[in-house]
Amino acid sequence: MDTQFEPLDIIGTGSFGIIRKVRRIHDGLILARKELNYGRMDERDLRQLGEEVNILQNLRGNDHIVKYFERYVDKQNFMLYILMEYCSQGDLAAVISRCRRDQVHLSEDTIWSYLAQITTALLDCHSAEMSSEEGGKKKPIILHRDIKPENVFLNHFGLVKLGDFGLSKAMEMAAFTNTYVGTPYYMSPELINGQKYDVKSDIWALGCLMYELCAWHPPFHQAQTQPELAKLIREGKIPNLPRGYSSQLTALIKSMLRQDVRVEICFLSALTY
Repeated sequence: MDTQFEPLDIIGTGSFGIIRKVRRIHDGLILARKELNYGRMDERDLRQLGEEVNILQNLRGNDHIVKYFERYVDKQNFMLYILMEYCSQGDLAAVISRCRRDQVHLSEDTIWSYLAQITTALLDCHSAEMSSEEGGKKKPIILHRDIKPENVFLNHFGLVKLGDFGLSKAMEMAAFTNTYVGTPYYMSPELINGQKYDVKSDIWALGCLMYELCAWHPPFHQAQTQPELAKLIREGKIPNLPRGYSSQLTALIKSMLRQDVRVEICFLSALTY
């Protein structure tokens, strides 16, 4: 199988391997390939890896989720290879970094477009309905659990793609997770208070992301310590967006950052489209 791909640049590194840009020999298609040494993983890591692959297979067909192609195993060398769509325009962290460097804010139209596309991806994740070609079977609700600028990508057309489901969790309807993983500045009030992570926590993280796209920093970036961050999140005082953004956009982002009842993903989807 490895002879079918020409290795190119390394575009990412992690605890158990790398992400490499590769070219598929027979048609020249550029892909991103995760190269993971599963021989170094403990039982928890192996279980998480298995969940990631299952989740990617469940989410095939959404234009705003990084596309999963296939996986193959080199048992002799304890290597797992996962082939994914390559997003040539990088991630939203790079977009924010360029805006900060150039002191230029994204247009409001761009913010709305990004929000609509990410919402489309999350609606698929949070839905328990399988597509018709899957026989109408229920699928578990999928919590992303690590929505942040580094995990939202842009393809060569500039389309937004939600990716990196390595920390995601496929949950049964009534069994949400107590485990926190992800970005501290994007922690939701329920996690700060020791409650379970559910779909509301993904909405909170999405609100933090949209705020950061507008302001170049997360809403509680001034916190210097974990206790200080927890205090600010509990207080829930969301600073205003920079001048130039509409009251409608400000209100919508703040509705994603409420302490208790947050706007639901289905409402976001209807509103942004």
